[in-house]
Amino acid sequence: MEKADFPPKPYEKAEIGIIGGSGLYDPGILEDIKEIKVYTPYGEPSDYIILGTLKGRRVAFLPRHGRGHRIPPHRINYRANIWALKSLGVKWVIAVSAVGSLREDYKPGDLVVPDQFIDMTKNRDYTFFDQGVVAHVSMADPFCEHLRKLIIETGKQLGYTIHEKGTYICIEGPRFSTRAESRIWKEVFRADIIGMTLVPEVNLACEAQLCYATLALVTDYDVWAERPVTADEVARVMKENTEKARRILYELIPKIPEEPDSELCSCCNALKTALL
Repeated sequence: MEKADFPPKPYEKAEIGIIGGSGLYDPGILEDIKEIKVYTPYGEPSDYIILGTLKGRRVAFLPRHGRGHRIPPHRINYRANIWALKSLGVKWVIAVSAVGSLREDYKPGDLVVPDQFIDMTKNRDYTFFDQGVVAHVSMADPFCEHLRKLIIETGKQLGYTIHEKGTYICIEGPRFSTRAESRIWKEVFRADIIGMTLVPEVNLACEAQLCYATLALVTDYDVWAERPVTADEVARVMKENTEKARRILYELIPKIPEEPDSELCSCCNALKTALL
């Protein structure tokens, strides 16, 4: 892929993208909504994209797993999802994700805005630049610092427990960790939260020069805490967290600038020094 591969004049437009994780299949905060099907060179995105308006801002919403949670994390077409948002003119992406906690003080129901990640996935398509053009994109600071600060500020204003930093370890899934693995993530890697969907979504967003940040919703303690994780437990706490995510998005979106500030974040200039 080259930068020019993205359509320069989208037939529908949006400024801000939301990628909904487990439990968030419709933002429920947009007006004048319409659903569109976006075609990409990488196949179909996870679902139709919901376009709508919130306080004058045009927003594109995409449920990562598809509505009804049809797609497991290792089968998500991440390249199609990011390409679709970019093709609509999106510049900012807020990714909502359910995660497990690897620390006692990051409790179920808490929110985390990660600043680093560790990749333990195995069989995914990690780049747009797999033929024709070689690119080595820096991921030293993988998330948009400007967008992270806005999310943290909004969460605090709403009175939520929101942790300003965290290392997200991304595993392949769809299974949860063994006890031995969970102890390694916690004690050896010293990660803070664990999930299955950050990679390669964050990598691809960086290659597409999108300002990307994650709002992680803690649903459970991973099995290091000797409390085995079940899908029912995750679903119950996720339901409680979904309303928090919606309230944050409702307050956050009007605060996002029309244009990214390259002095605050390098996401929008990620390819300047990456192409060979």
